Amino acid sequence: MDLRKLKTLIDLVAESGIAELEITEGEGKVRIVKFSQQQQPVAYAPEPVAAPVVAAAPAAPAAAPAPAPAAPVVQGHMVKSPMVGTFYRAPNPGASAFVEVGQSVKEGEPLCIIEAMKLLNEIEADKGGVIKEILVENGEPVEYGQPLFVIG
Repeated sequence: MDLRKLKTLIDLVAESGIAELEITEGEGKVRIVKFSQQQQPVAYAPEPVAAPVVAAAPAAPAAAPAPAPAAPVVQGHMVKSPMVGTFYRAPNPGASAFVEVGQSVKEGEPLCIIEAMKLLNEIEADKGGVIKEILVENGEPVEYGQPLFVIG
């Protein structure tokens, strides 16, 4: 990646509302993170903040809480988001979705689009198989590395 392109990306991140941008081009990978004094963790606050003390009334002994249901174990290959953006199942609002649950896909077939900084990025299947599950709703924001599909 040349320096002019890198400078343009840095300027775009600085001017936009995003905090982080990661781009892979060929074998090169660039990650730009915007730093702000307002984003410092609370642990670095100059003065400790005291929480108000609330007296609790004695309570009757509580019954043992019911065990939380175990998260279902997903069997298959996870297709994860390669970037931060907005997830779209179809190429445009009136079109049908790229894939549906139960549909067979081949490696390289488009699965969805992720919009990032007004650019539409087509996400392709990195493995062939059957779509077992779609983990994100249309129009939802997604994070880098977030699971999108399960291919079995």
